Amino acid sequence: MFNELTDYLDSIVARDPAPRSRWEVLLYPGVLAVGMHRIAHWLFEARLYFLARFINHWSRAMTAIDIHPGAKIGRHLFIDHGFTVIGETAEIGNNVTIYQCVTLGGTNPANGVGGKRHPTLLDNVIVGSGAQILGPITVGPRARIGANAVVTDDVPEGATMIGLKARSTLVAVETWAKEFMPYGTPCKEPCEPGGKRFEDLELELTALKAQVELLLADRSATKPESPAPRKRTRV
Repeated sequence: MFNELTDYLDSIVARDPAPRSRWEVLLYPGVLAVGMHRIAHWLFEARLYFLARFINHWSRAMTAIDIHPGAKIGRHLFIDHGFTVIGETAEIGNNVTIYQCVTLGGTNPANGVGGKRHPTLLDNVIVGSGAQILGPITVGPRARIGANAVVTDDVPEGATMIGLKARSTLVAVETWAKEFMPYGTPCKEPCEPGGKRFEDLELELTALKAQVELLLADRSATKPESPAPRKRTRV
C-alpha cells in the first residue's frame, strides 16, 4: 500500500512542476478527493449508499471536487485544482490528468432514466480546464481535450479536441506526443490551419534579416574612404 501511494505521488510530481516534495502533493485537493472517493466507492459497492454519499459531500466541501461514489476511477488520476464534477456512471482509466472546472456529465438529466449516461476516459487522457465532456461517449487513449471544449461525440485515440462543439484538429493520430502534454493542448503542433504558415513566415523573416545584415556589413567593408578636403590658400 505504501509503495502504491509513493508511485501515485511520484506520478503527480512528474506531471506538475510546482511541488517540491511528495509531502506537498499530499496537500493537493485532488489527491484528497481521489482518496476519499476510494472509500466512498467501496461503500457504494457494498450498497451503503448513505455513508457513501456522506463521505462524498464531506469531500466536496473540503476540496470543491464532486466525484459521485459510483464513478469508477483507475490508477494515478491527477485532478489539478478543484471545481470538477464527475458523474455516477463515469469511468476513468489510468494516468488520466484533469485540470480545473471540468465536468464529466450526462445528457438530459430530467428524463429520470438510469444506465450508462456519463463518459468513459481511457488511459493517458488529458482534459484541459473548463472542458465539458457529456454523455455516454468514449475518449480514446492519449486523447487531449482542449480548454473549454464541449465534447459530445466519441474521441479517437490520440486526437486533440478543441472548440464549441469540439472538433478534431489537424494533428494526425500518428503524431501524438509520447510524453506528457500539459493542459491538454500541444504547443509545437499545428492546432489551426494557419499555425504552420505563421511558423514558416517567422523563419523566412529571420533568414531575410540575416541576409540584410550581411549585405550591410559587406557594403561597409568595401566602401572607399572619402578623400580629405583640400585646404584653400589665399593669394
